[in-house]
Amino acid sequence: AFDIVIQAGAVLACAVWYAPLLRDRVLELRAADAGVRNCARNLWLSLAIAFVPVVAIGLAFRKPIKALLFGPAPVAWALLVGGLVMIAADLFFRRRPANRTLDDMGPVSALKVGLFQCFSLIPGTSRSMATMVGAMFSGFDTRAAADFSFLLAIPVLGGATCYEVLKEWPVLVRDIGPAAMAVGLATSFLFGWLSIAGFLRLIARVGLLPFGLYRIALAGVVWLALLR
Repeated sequence: AFDIVIQAGAVLACAVWYAPLLRDRVLELRAADAGVRNCARNLWLSLAIAFVPVVAIGLAFRKPIKALLFGPAPVAWALLVGGLVMIAADLFFRRRPANRTLDDMGPVSALKVGLFQCFSLIPGTSRSMATMVGAMFSGFDTRAAADFSFLLAIPVLGGATCYEVLKEWPVLVRDIGPAAMAVGLATSFLFGWLSIAGFLRLIARVGLLPFGLYRIALAGVVWLALLR
């Protein structure tokens, strides 16, 4: 519960980073130009559609996931498989570059991204990785895929945080305490902001390959810890 709740800091970092874009899309809903209005509506509709699958599956399988998959071994496997997926996606799209932008996101593409996002319910699977790979397989360039992934984090992680707070608040107060939660939230915000800024710069230059290699190396570290 603590791991989920402190994500509120990262959610806030996403909201602050993308505040200008979100503000513009709200204002564009009342624009005189029909094309501009449709573009704004498409983004909000796409976020709503991509949000639904992970909520439905997460609520349905919340307890089995916590009981069976929260542990070092499942996380290590998820890190390894996720790293291999990222490397494969990077090599594939270097040969077949995509060119769709964030303005091209529509209901069908959003549903595909939302279904890919469901893989992030497996502990150790990066939500950003899952949504980005889903967007890239729908024809979006890496920047558009990253932008939509971070925008989608706001309702998804925000909803998960609110749900966990309502469900586990007495336990959090008793076993963690307000001070520790405040430190966790502040740290989450800081590193969330730095991660967004750094990731968006790096992804345009180096693609997913280094991040895939990092996940594989981290999986090895986890396995070494398990063997001790």
